[in-house]
Amino acid sequence: MRKLYPLLASLLLATTALQAQPTVKEAPQGFDQPKAGIAAGRLDSISYPSATVGTTRKALVYTPPGYSKGKKYPVLYLLHGIGGDEKEWLKGGRPQVILDNLYAEGKLKPMLVVMPNGRALKDDRAVGNIYSPEKVAGFANFEKDLLTDLIPFIEKKYKVLKDRDNRAIAGLSMGGGQSLNFGLGNLDKFAWVGGFSSAPNTKKPEELVPDPAKARQQLKLLWISCGDNDGLVSISQRTHDYLYQHNVPHVYYLEAGGHDFKVWKNGLYMFSQFLFKPVDKAKLPTYTVLGTPAATNVRNAKYPQILPDNRVVFRLKAPTAKQVQVDLARKYDMVKDSSGVWTVTTDTISRGLHYYSLLLDGLPVADPASDTFYGMGRMASGIEIPNRNGSFYAMKDVPHGDIRVKRFFSSVTNSWRQAYIYAPPGYEANPAERYPVLYLLHGGGEDESGWAKQGKTDLILDNLLAEKKVKPMLVVMMDGNMGGPGGIAGFSENTLQSFERELKQTVIPFVESNFRVAPGANNRALAGLSMGGLQTLYAGVRNTDMFSSLGVFSSGFFANNAKLSDPQYNYMKQNAGTINQNLKQLWLSMGGPEDIAYANNKVMRAKFDELGIKYAYSEYPGGHTWPVWRHDLYLFAPLLFK
Repeated sequence: MRKLYPLLASLLLATTALQAQPTVKEAPQGFDQPKAGIAAGRLDSISYPSATVGTTRKALVYTPPGYSKGKKYPVLYLLHGIGGDEKEWLKGGRPQVILDNLYAEGKLKPMLVVMPNGRALKDDRAVGNIYSPEKVAGFANFEKDLLTDLIPFIEKKYKVLKDRDNRAIAGLSMGGGQSLNFGLGNLDKFAWVGGFSSAPNTKKPEELVPDPAKARQQLKLLWISCGDNDGLVSISQRTHDYLYQHNVPHVYYLEAGGHDFKVWKNGLYMFSQFLFKPVDKAKLPTYTVLGTPAATNVRNAKYPQILPDNRVVFRLKAPTAKQVQVDLARKYDMVKDSSGVWTVTTDTISRGLHYYSLLLDGLPVADPASDTFYGMGRMASGIEIPNRNGSFYAMKDVPHGDIRVKRFFSSVTNSWRQAYIYAPPGYEANPAERYPVLYLLHGGGEDESGWAKQGKTDLILDNLLAEKKVKPMLVVMMDGNMGGPGGIAGFSENTLQSFERELKQTVIPFVESNFRVAPGANNRALAGLSMGGLQTLYAGVRNTDMFSSLGVFSSGFFANNAKLSDPQYNYMKQNAGTINQNLKQLWLSMGGPEDIAYANNKVMRAKFDELGIKYAYSEYPGGHTWPVWRHDLYLFAPLLFK
């Protein structure tokens, strides 16, 4: 009986390995080298009749160690690149060695691997101009050859499982594009799809996955991988971005490397271990070696990197520093290697823009690899975390307006000031047209650049205009800092009055004398976030003869500052009829209960109800952050000037 225990233990371990997803994130050294004393699979060359091409075509078939004709197997179709044929994987990747080693370790579900010639032409050799339209068309034509000729032949010649759950397709480069095109285009045939360094033949993501809900339901595994130095990485990136935005579970796997077999062999090693086993989709975002450089990185900077689950990897070379930290909502201690490079991986970071600093021996400094923004009352590094609900501010192929920086002298502050002014597409082409204006205000610790840079105002308006959801308008982003200590702490009746004078006496006259502006209150709106929301409440409510719409984002008169708030409510009480009559929109919004201004706004809304002030209210989760305010602008702008 004692002798049975080791046998049972080994059987249990083998069964567990076959059921489990990979625990490693990268192939170990020697994974592609032959090992003595292990069972080997078999490679056969086959010929099959192709009605699609009108000739007999060739393919290689790998059968696993211990292959039995009395058992049925799942099948992986493994495709080559534009310069290869059915032998490219064999010559460059030695897949039989990789798979034999994995079988010996109990890491694979037994399967057949079919390596066809993906160039469906009568002369399917990789000769002459392989990039000619005729040769390239042969790769697209292979879809019909695969589905109507090769797969039926394999299923007739070999004992294989014929349902989609037991059929996978993957490939490298051109074959990666084919795999994504054919696999995702035929979800009734394939449940497992992998693209390694997929080439430009890959369809656009919206064509690949036109029905994300269907893909979520039917796909067992979708694998996208590429080397970080591959010139084609943008193809994989755009596919990942679309899948992320539409919440389609997948692996987005990046590793160090170019467009070569080092990357593709590792792709096969990792991908094959998932096949034909239960998949824990919640863990798929963790299967990668590298992350994607953040959109806010300076040109050519590889770090910070954002991992698919929105953890961030920071890296800095500072060999003489004794302690380095990243201050990003919380402080993360970085670890130094022998070359003086400090590295840390954060927890998952919430969507949108975050300010951060590097702390070198306690001194906060900007990250030289990241863009900087005026926030927190100083220039600070910023990192943009992907937002699957952020397509409304994504760069798209639509007509684009432009943002102009205009300087002017203010008699109110007795100083030179500047504003960022968005002009819609076609502004210069339509010299007779006059435009309504939205005056848009930033928050405390920021300045006139906030809505232009952090807020992505131009992209939001461009996309809304392309969808015909808003009227063409100018957006004036002015500096709301009026001297003194600044920010919320420096707020008083005097600073609000100064802002009102600046707006009425300097900014509006300057804009209306330098831009083609439609006249009257019906063509003016005022909105702002946080501190700018207070300024909107003060100047807007007191001047409803000048503004037809007000937007107050994440703000509200202070519940604990009666000295400031009571005069505002008294004014509203005395002028409630005029305010309600003049304003088409008094639109209040908050970032949910986690918004730091939530309590103030709730008290203010109760006061408005008591005074009979009409308003609309919107809530979008996210707290006191730029994703919320971008969404506020996205909802508020379509309400204007109707």
